[in-house]
Amino acid sequence: MINIRIRKLKEHARIPGAGSAMAAGSDLYACPDTETVSIAPHSTVMVGTGLAAAIPEGYFGGIFARSGLASKQGLRPANCVGVVDADYRGELIVALHNDTDEEKVIHAGDRIAQLVILPYLPVTFTETDELDETERGDGGFGHTGR
Repeated sequence: MINIRIRKLKEHARIPGAGSAMAAGSDLYACPDTETVSIAPHSTVMVGTGLAAAIPEGYFGGIFARSGLASKQGLRPANCVGVVDADYRGELIVALHNDTDEEKVIHAGDRIAQLVILPYLPVTFTETDELDETERGDGGFGHTGR
């Protein structure tokens, strides 16, 4: 098990928590400067969690939608999946987008997203004039017919 150190930046911030023993993600809770945050139809608002995290080297934090919030309320992270790098120590903020035609309200303490800690492979990129051949080649979207 990986231990993630969390620092509260605001007194009323809530530490992320998993909904069950085998949940992959831990809920992130809204901790705005006001009691509520309004999100106009088809717009995005930055909602703070009041937390900073020390994610270990070799890992990143993926900020994903909460399935119930997305399917029932029409609210999701604006970038679909946010990325928190291991060297970032600022506040965890969720860019929450309202996909509906009506204003939505987030209250302090509402679960707004989930954080999943994932490993990654460091890579380098090398420019080349040629790439190896494959059966697919340069066939684009839908090319495989599946």
